[in-house]
Amino acid sequence: MKKVYARCCGSLVVLVLICGCGKAPEESCEGSVSKPLSVYVVNYPLQYFAERIGGDLVDVQCPAPADEDPAYWSPGWEVITAYQQADLILLNGAGYAKWVTKVSLPSAKLVDTSKTFSDPLISIKEESTHAHGPEGKHAHGGVAFTTWLDPTLAIEQARVVKDAISMGRPGNDKVLDARLAELEKELLEIDKQLKDLFSKDVKRPLVFSHPVYQYFQRRYQLNGKSVHWEPDEAPTEEMWAELKELLSAHPATWMLWEGDADPKTVTKLKDIGVESVVFTPCSTAPSEGNFISVMRQNVGRLQRSYDTPE
Repeated sequence: MKKVYARCCGSLVVLVLICGCGKAPEESCEGSVSKPLSVYVVNYPLQYFAERIGGDLVDVQCPAPADEDPAYWSPGWEVITAYQQADLILLNGAGYAKWVTKVSLPSAKLVDTSKTFSDPLISIKEESTHAHGPEGKHAHGGVAFTTWLDPTLAIEQARVVKDAISMGRPGNDKVLDARLAELEKELLEIDKQLKDLFSKDVKRPLVFSHPVYQYFQRRYQLNGKSVHWEPDEAPTEEMWAELKELLSAHPATWMLWEGDADPKTVTKLKDIGVESVVFTPCSTAPSEGNFISVMRQNVGRLQRSYDTPE
């Protein structure tokens, strides 16, 4: 009789488990989906890659304020603690966000997305220091870090992001691979458009308003020189004199800006024969659209510029 009772109880337990947990492999007995992987990133491109690839498998946070350059921003201890408690921390590498080397972050959670680059990182021979915006004084030197402006390097970073998410949420390779493939396709389309565009006149001289376009310049073999101008700040007389001296040896007729330049600056540049074109690096989240749509807008503005005879 005891054996029969035991068998009945065992069958009842199995039945309860089947009824309570038979919804989907990723659901708990309470019917809730597995908790998304907590991912903290150091800039918007990595946020976009992680969200685009990870979907509902991830909860991605990029704490840098919208009005500060994430490359030079330093978080407070509350935000650092949030990074420490994340499941995954995605770094850009190449010396980007130097604050990560000054605090204690769990090494097992850190992923350097530029560590597998097939092309070497670009060293900056001359270091310069200047101040602007909320982040104040900072230096451009050591290693160039705006890696994602070369779409092929952006793809390599996205692949590292996918692998990191896959390790954190195993068993999802099929969907992650499909999302990565779609992202790669769009980045390669942008790359082709830029190659086709610049191949029309690869020797055309241009000026970069800020030294952040190094990987972009290398990818498309551009004939460019950089100055240190900010879109929202009026250049000093000394800066205008330096530009005119640069133009005497490098007769550029257009300047690439990180953002919309002050109209007065744009007009004064036009008066000396230099047109202004915005090509934003998109290191922070745009007010509208996303990383891909912003890059497509960048390409569109460049196309209009190249279609204009010198």
